[in-house]
Amino acid sequence: MSGAPVGIYDSGVGGLSVLREIRAALPSESIDYVADSANAPWGDKPPGFVRERGLKLARFLVDQGVKAIVIGSNTGTAGSAEAVRGALTIPVVGIEPGIKPAVAATRSGVIGAIVPAAVGESDRLASLLDRFGSDVRVVVQPVPGLVEHIEEGDLESEELRLLVEGYVGPMLDAGADTIVLGSTHYVFLKPLLMEMTGGRVTLIETGAAVARQLGRVLEERGLSAPAGPPRERFWTSGDPARSERVISALLGRRVKVAKLPAGV
Repeated sequence: MSGAPVGIYDSGVGGLSVLREIRAALPSESIDYVADSANAPWGDKPPGFVRERGLKLARFLVDQGVKAIVIGSNTGTAGSAEAVRGALTIPVVGIEPGIKPAVAATRSGVIGAIVPAAVGESDRLASLLDRFGSDVRVVVQPVPGLVEHIEEGDLESEELRLLVEGYVGPMLDAGADTIVLGSTHYVFLKPLLMEMTGGRVTLIETGAAVARQLGRVLEERGLSAPAGPPRERFWTSGDPARSERVISALLGRRVKVAKLPAGV
């Protein structure tokens, strides 16, 4: 199994930010990636929908022969990690908002967190705030509309800028010097956010931590890939041509994207 790929699923292209970190940290690992772009964003979907999509996509990846699953989505982790772990025998690694590292990074004692609606309402986020946020002020801001722009590969339009300014401005006015990127999609907005804040704000993402955790899990189970060239495969529930364009642009290299089979 050590030569088998790692599977990643997400509501769309956000998990590519996690894929980049895995590729950097674990360059020999092959990756199978599934984007549920026909149903993106997941952040405004009922918990039951996210759970069922997570289970279906994870089972598809198992059928492809993956040795581990990475949930490349904060919403997907909050909504489906427990069910997927209960249904599968292979290891499952999730992702959560970086409240703990944000608390360690802040100097002002005020932290902003931009999150999908489902994450903002989740028990997982409430638990993180209870455990790590008691000595700071955390301004949690759901940010509807951002994922849709990123799914189209739009990282800098005027419409997107106005959306981001409307969400982030009140955090900055409140004194936030640290912003948690509570969705893997929002990682692709880092250049825009750094420009808007003049580089004065620390942006917290957790993709690198997920890659490190995946590496630990694979090593503990004797599943680390042998040295050699990895392969990558991509599927989408949406339009493959559009997904190829957007994924290739976000990764900075040309990729092929297949259509998920009917029923997945």
